[in-house]
This record gives sequence, structure tokens and C-alpha cells, in this order.
Amino acid sequence: MIHWLKQLRSAFGVAFLWLVCLIYFTQGFRSFVWTAVSYQLKDRLQLSPSASQFVFSVAFFPWSIKPLYGIISDCIPIGGKKRTPYLVISTILSLVPWLLLGLDSTSRSSSLYLMIFLTIQNLGSAMADVVIDAMIAEAVRIEKSSFAGDLQSVSWFAMAVGGICGSLLGGYALNNLNIETIFLLFTVLPALQLLSCVLVEEIPAGSEPLPELLDSSEFEEKSKMSNDTYPDTKKSSTRRRKGQKKGKKGPSNGKSETQKKPSKSLVSKLFQSLKAAAIELCRAFKQPIIFRPMAWFFIAHITVPNLSTVMFYYQTEVLQLDASFLGTARVVGWLGLMLGTFIYNRYLTNMTLRKSLLFAHIGLSITILLDMVLVARTNLGYGVSDKTMVLFGSALGDAINQLKFMPFLILSGRLCPPGIEGTLFALFMSINNLGNTVGSFMGAGLASLLGISSGSFENMFAGLALQVFCTYIPVLFLFLIPKEATGVSAS
Repeated sequence: MIHWLKQLRSAFGVAFLWLVCLIYFTQGFRSFVWTAVSYQLKDRLQLSPSASQFVFSVAFFPWSIKPLYGIISDCIPIGGKKRTPYLVISTILSLVPWLLLGLDSTSRSSSLYLMIFLTIQNLGSAMADVVIDAMIAEAVRIEKSSFAGDLQSVSWFAMAVGGICGSLLGGYALNNLNIETIFLLFTVLPALQLLSCVLVEEIPAGSEPLPELLDSSEFEEKSKMSNDTYPDTKKSSTRRRKGQKKGKKGPSNGKSETQKKPSKSLVSKLFQSLKAAAIELCRAFKQPIIFRPMAWFFIAHITVPNLSTVMFYYQTEVLQLDASFLGTARVVGWLGLMLGTFIYNRYLTNMTLRKSLLFAHIGLSITILLDMVLVARTNLGYGVSDKTMVLFGSALGDAINQLKFMPFLILSGRLCPPGIEGTLFALFMSINNLGNTVGSFMGAGLASLLGISSGSFENMFAGLALQVFCTYIPVLFLFLIPKEATGVSAS
């Protein structure tokens, strides 16, 4: 273990490894402060479950447009640098909202102001996530590609440790500190992250923005390979070659004209780079071999209403579970997530993705059935306590969700054409996040439709029953997943 860490340190440097671990630890530790947000919406602002879920859905929307941050940072260098300036900006966006929420009681007392500040904070967190992923990809490409998996393992481990620490300390803090104090305490991590940005040196970008996206011959090869599976991609490749020929005919500007209007030339270059990136991204995504699997994962989210916020209200109001115990339940959930990752990598990589996704949705329906047992209070008749049900359900639910998420990661990584891996992977993750957001909106609408509110959970059982039914809708669309694809081979 120590030898492995020394190898990583020699390959990437202490400052870079520290920054990666800190950013991912902070991402996981966000559970510390978001638990306080849940109680702020429920107890102090006294919002209904559907209203709270609406606030969360809007606040997390910035995670659904991650490719935008990637394209902008790729195409528009600041001071000749593409990464560290944007990392500084994103960190400031993550820091300031929590600082204002901790110091200004008015911002905490208004659901509108709170939603705006939470959205800005998520904008900063999502942007930092994209930038650090790009920095990891560049470091691996420049330094040693053999350490790619190791660097990803370090980042995921840091996030898991942050999640466990945040969940444990979050419950304790809620029982012993004011919510505004929790907001202020969390600012320590973004502030430390801001200072750490200075430690990392970045090589200034060249004068041509986004060179990797302007050369797409490798992408053409990838597109041709996909024609064997989806023949209709051939036309788009032909059209693209014609477009490239047309682009070569335009004469270049004279030297004197360039000197007269340097700013206009720079703006034109940046615009052309943004345009090229957007076109390349759309062209890649339109390939059926990419579009169809991503469409399934999006459908899998939007067809199943998310009732997690409603269950939080039920657990705190009806079951009388305190913040400390719910923090422990989230820790168990993180352990379940790691267990799900281990099980998939150890035993399920040879299973076809269609079959593993089918089993994952069957498992998800079972976890919802356990919630129905909890709501119906049937567990008490068999001598099973509410806390045992919640802990078991949390571990099982997160483990099964990870079993579903692993095929998504595998397909996303293998479908990305060379040259635009980072931006396209960010698009894949954004589709996943957008699906989660839409599913959350659906859950808020369902709760409102059924009249589920604080102190009124009579229709909670019916809502969960409908959720079980919806869990099997994505199964009907599994034909969108490549038939023979497995965790080992996606051909």
C-alpha cells in the first residue's frame, strides 16, 4: 500500500494528489451540510414534502449541464490556462453561498433565496467536478497511462471516506449545533480547496483552443466501426467529410488585417472552437451505438418517481428517527455502495448488461417493497424494529443502485470516441443527473397529487405501490442496450 502511494506521488506529485483527494473528499463530505439543509426546509421553513423535493430538484440542476462547463474550460483559456482558473472560480462559487447562508438569517429564512444559493453552490461543485476530471485525464495522458485506474481508485476512495465522515458528523452536528453553524463549518473545506489551487502548476495552453476537438479522424474510425451494428451512421460520416472539404476552401485572412483586429480574431477563434466542440459532441451523440444505451438510462430515471424526500419526512415525523441515526443509516448506505461495487467487479462482469440491469431493477422493486412493509407497520408484527428496517433498506438500496450504475460507467467509458472522451463522458453523466432531476420532479408531483404532506401520510403506501410498478417500465426498453455487451466486452 505504502509502495503504491509512493509510486503515485512520484508520477503525479504531492500537490496534485492532495488536490484530487481534497476535492473528492469534499464532494463526499457534502452529506454533512445537506442533511442540515433537509432539516432547514422541513422544520424551520415548514415546507411540504413535495415542496422540499422541488427545491432539491432545482438546486441540483447544474449537475445536468456538466458538458457546458467542460466545453467552456476547453475552449476559453483564462490567462493562457484551461483548468486552474476555472477551478478557482468553481471553488469560490462553492464557498460563498454557504458563507452567506451561515451569516445572513434572511437568506436562510426564504425558500426562494435558499434555493438560489443552493443552486449556485451546486454550480460550483459540478464545475469543480468537471475540471478535476479533466485534470486527471490530462495528467494520466501526459505522465503515465498505466496509473489511470489507480488515480480513479484514489478519487473514489476519497469520496467514500468523505461521505462516511460527513454522514456520521452531520447527524451529530444537528443534535449539538445550530444549522447556521453547520453551514459555516462546511466552508472550511472549500476555503482549503481554494488555497490548494495555488499549489498546482498548470502548463499554459497553446494559442489554438481545443486542438483535440478540431482533429477528428480518430472519431471517423470509431463511427465506421459502429456501422456494422447500426448501418444508418454511414450517411452522417459522408456528410461530415463533405463539410470538411468545404471548410478548406475559405481563404485565410491577410496578415495586416489580423494585426488591425487582433481582438476580433481571438473572439472568432474562441467562437469557432465552441462551435466545433458543440458540433463534434452532437455528431458523436447521434451515433445509435451511443444514443440508444444513453436513452435507456435516461428512461430508467424519468419513469420511476423519486420519493426519497417524502420518505425522509415519514422517517422523521412518523417513525421519530433522529438526525444522528439517519446519519448512521447513510454511512451504512455508503458501505452498501462499496459492497455493490465489489460484488459487480468480482462476480458480475461476465454477465450481459441487459441481464444485470434486469436484476438491478428487480432488486430496486424489492427495496421499495421493504418501504411498503415499513409504512404498513407489518415489520413490528414480526418483531423487526423500524431502525433495523431502515438500516437494512439503506444498505440494500445503495448496493443495488451501484449494481445498476456500474454498467452505466462501463458503457460510458467504452462508447466515448477518441479525442472527445472527457466532454462526452461529462454528457453521459449529465444525462444520468438530468434523469435523476426529472425523476425527482416526478416524485414531487406524485406526492402532491396523492396529497402526501407533513403530518398526512395516508396515501404513502399507494405512492410506493405505484413506484414499484414504475420500476418495471424501463425493463420494456432493455432492447436499447447492446445485446451481447458485458462488463468485460461491450462489443
